Amino acid sequence: MERIAAAFGLLNGAPIEFERVADVPEGGVLFALPALLLYGLLDKSREIFSMPEGFYPLESIFLLLALMALARIPSLESLRYVAPGEWGKLIGLDRIPEVRTLRHKLAELCSQRGRAERWSGMLAKQWMEGEVHSSSGVFYADGHVRLYHGKLTALPRRYVARERLCLRGTTDYWINAMDGRPFFMVSYPVDPGLLNVLEHDIVPRLRAEVPGQPSEEQLAAEPLSSRFCIVFDREGYSPKFFARMKEQRIAVLTYHKYPGEPWPEMEFRTQSVRLVNGEVVELQLAERGVRLSNDLWVREVRQRSKSGAQSSILSTDYRSDLSRVAAAMFARWCQENFFRYMRQHYNLDRLVEYGVEPLPDTTQVINPPWRALDYQIRSQNALLSRERARFAEIQLAQQLEPAQVQAYELGKGQLQQAIEKRCQDIEQLKTQRKAVPKYILVKDLPEQDRFQQLRAEKKHFLDTIKLIAYRAETALAQLGREKMHRLDDGRSLIRQVFRTEVDLIPDHQNKTLTVRLHPLTAQVHDEVIKYLCQELTSTETVFPCTDLRLIYEIAGSG
Repeated sequence: MERIAAAFGLLNGAPIEFERVADVPEGGVLFALPALLLYGLLDKSREIFSMPEGFYPLESIFLLLALMALARIPSLESLRYVAPGEWGKLIGLDRIPEVRTLRHKLAELCSQRGRAERWSGMLAKQWMEGEVHSSSGVFYADGHVRLYHGKLTALPRRYVARERLCLRGTTDYWINAMDGRPFFMVSYPVDPGLLNVLEHDIVPRLRAEVPGQPSEEQLAAEPLSSRFCIVFDREGYSPKFFARMKEQRIAVLTYHKYPGEPWPEMEFRTQSVRLVNGEVVELQLAERGVRLSNDLWVREVRQRSKSGAQSSILSTDYRSDLSRVAAAMFARWCQENFFRYMRQHYNLDRLVEYGVEPLPDTTQVINPPWRALDYQIRSQNALLSRERARFAEIQLAQQLEPAQVQAYELGKGQLQQAIEKRCQDIEQLKTQRKAVPKYILVKDLPEQDRFQQLRAEKKHFLDTIKLIAYRAETALAQLGREKMHRLDDGRSLIRQVFRTEVDLIPDHQNKTLTVRLHPLTAQVHDEVIKYLCQELTSTETVFPCTDLRLIYEIAGSG
């Protein structure tokens, strides 16, 4: 009857009802439900999003998309290959929607531009407020290129480090916590560069939203204190940028792009450093105060490896001790691990919808003639470097015949002339490049060079749900790690839980819904799961749109 009523527009969501069922495949994903709700999966969902009346409640669509991400279902189309009735049991319905229906619902949710960005921004602020102590005021910024191999538009090429090639794509700049948990990202079809994004988008947003910042009175009373610290890689190295951030009382932490000569071994001392995962390691550290090219005084911290190699770190955080600075810099790899994990397990780079939309006319892009001249200069400089290397390798032997001396002088003279000629060509190209503006507006591009941006509303919406799912999985892994040794082992265990069958046992009299997980492959894992069940049950989570309190247990635990 509910489906008939929905067909005539008389039903705004079928009632969520559970029946006693056994052996529901992949039902372990329900173990993540308390964390999904904690991280805001349904917060403000009805306030920000809306759908026409129908059989599937809005909450069931959000919950289904999150459970799909946790179950590693790579796309909406992949739902064709799962049992709709079995998955329906997990959300209290007779079946999940068909792919066509789900796509229609997604289009309705993302029909208004900016909804997804508003929702993700609200969640990011909520996450920062909830993790003000664990994040310690340290934020990590880095770019990630989502490759595009389609033919709808010719996006600009950019260098992709993991591929070591210049490829077409869209650049997303992410802000993460010290342990890799994401807060938010900003996307650019035309990459303005890390420094530009930091100064004009990320820093103003963090200043407005980061909780627990010192007041103006506290900053005035403590000249060396800072609002928070931003960590980034060598791409953001700029003494002028460091100085502007210092004026705003924002600390920066990055690798030194021009470290100079190695420091003497005698300067290094063994320090105990607690890494972000809780592990304590012994590192050889040394510190100096240095002045950069703009006369800015900064801390330079170096770590010496067993092989003798030295990593140089610059920081304007003048309050933290040496080991904390080193730990904060080395924790940057957590963000790299986040990118890798999201690509492998959550299809972060997957294209969600086909279509393009025009770029704003005020968007600045690289001027094609400037780019062509810059490419020629780079090519000529590479050839010049090789010629100079060959010139340095030509050496006069101790004993040579006059004919050999003459050949030596002729060859070296010709190479010297070629080097001088190439230097003149490079200077001419630089003069031409200087006369050409580097940036122009996208509306001023020649017709053959114009491009559009990919549609991003649905992508942003689904990416936000994936971030919630990732945070929920991370929370479960960290909870399991209390009974295990490594966080990676915890993640593997949680993924195994998600793939495991469950029995669902509703008790309408006592208003409970028991999620009984089938035993895992090892007894030691079952012991960890027992602990997880106790902790999850203690949250007293109520299944959305019902009055059933969730109880978690593993079969045979009684």
